[in-house]
Amino acid sequence: MVTQIQPQTQPEVIYPDSDGQPVANNTIQFRWIVEIKQNIDWLFAADPNVFVAGDLFWYPVEGRNKIFNAPDVMVVLGRPKGDRLSYLQWKEGGIPPQIVFEILSPSNTQIEMDKKLLFYDRYGVEEYYIYDPDSNSLQGWLRGEDGLDVIPQMEDWVSPRLKIRFVPSPESLQLYRPDGESFLSYAEISQRLEQERQRAEQEHQRAEQAEQARRNAIPQLLQMGLSIEQVAQALSLSVEEVQRMS
Repeated sequence: MVTQIQPQTQPEVIYPDSDGQPVANNTIQFRWIVEIKQNIDWLFAADPNVFVAGDLFWYPVEGRNKIFNAPDVMVVLGRPKGDRLSYLQWKEGGIPPQIVFEILSPSNTQIEMDKKLLFYDRYGVEEYYIYDPDSNSLQGWLRGEDGLDVIPQMEDWVSPRLKIRFVPSPESLQLYRPDGESFLSYAEISQRLEQERQRAEQEHQRAEQAEQARRNAIPQLLQMGLSIEQVAQALSLSVEEVQRMS
């Protein structure tokens, strides 16, 4: 009698999406995280293939749920927008986050930050920025031939990927968009978005009113003896549009 050995199924690997720790340890750190994420989101709002996240777990290696990090802000160029419980790199075309930001809090240790640098270097980050609001210090690294290299001068540094400009001052750090406009606060961004929404709604209403006015003019012009072709020319419409509206 031959005994068939059933193949053993591998247990499913669980990739946690939370470690139970807060996103930020204080309001200053949280404000910076939100401001950077929101401004980059806004900068690439029209590009469906730029994914921006804050404090999202990133797993670079399939089957290795102990290898992960959760950057304060990460930007992935070439991946679609949308909600994710975590960033599983093998399900994202193998594309790692190209740009990572970390905002320091008093609880961050040098050993912790050294480990983060090694992680980002090993798993393909191209640009890595650390800002410490308490000491108002900014550091940056850029990927070279041998990995992440320190950026020696951050004054007026322009991100190769994002095209945003870093301007440290004695008081704080200021970031500028490629068009020269400074990064806005969350409240300012919300106000701008509401203004843009209102402008779009007004434009839509004006377009509807203009179409209705042309629609109302068609029968009057036809009653005056104008041909469909003449009506179309007078109202800057095609003959098909006049026929459809009349």
